[in-house]
Amino acid sequence: MTIVLNELDTKFKYDVAAEPGGENVKLCFACGLCTASCPVADIDSEYNPRRIIRMVLLGMRKEVLSSNLPWLCSQCYTCQAHCPQSVDFADVMKALRDMAVREGYVHPSFVKKIKEIDAFSQELRNHMVRSIVGQKSEEIKVDAARLAEEALEKEKAKV
Repeated sequence: MTIVLNELDTKFKYDVAAEPGGENVKLCFACGLCTASCPVADIDSEYNPRRIIRMVLLGMRKEVLSSNLPWLCSQCYTCQAHCPQSVDFADVMKALRDMAVREGYVHPSFVKKIKEIDAFSQELRNHMVRSIVGQKSEEIKVDAARLAEEALEKEKAKV
C-alpha cells in the first residue's frame, strides 16, 4: 500500500477519538497484542488490528472508512482485554463503522445485516457448545462443521 502524504487527513485520529469508544485510539504504541490475540486475525491474514490503528493514526480516512476491515471485527473484545494502553479496539471499530455510514461509505441497511449475522453466529455457537458441553470432563474430538450442520438442522426443524 502506497501512502501519499498530501492525501492524509491529519484530523482523522481526532475525529475517531471524539467518537464514543474511540477516546483512547491515540494511546496506541503498536505493541501488537491486539493482533496477536484476535481470533479474526488468526483466520484472515488481511485483518490486522494494529495495522488498522496505524492507518487511523496516520490519517488514512478514506482507506479505512471505505475498506471492509471495520466490518470483519467480530466484537469479541479479546483485543481490549490484552491492550496495555486501554485502546478499546472493538469500540474503535464500532466508531469507524458509525463514521463510515455517516460519511456515506456504507449504506445504513448494511449495518442491520451485520447485526443479523452477528446474532445468528452467536446463536449458532451457543447451539454447538451446548451439544458438547455434557462431555467436558472427557477427551473428545470435535468436527465443528458437523456440529454447525446439526445445529442448523435443529433450527430448521423449529420453523
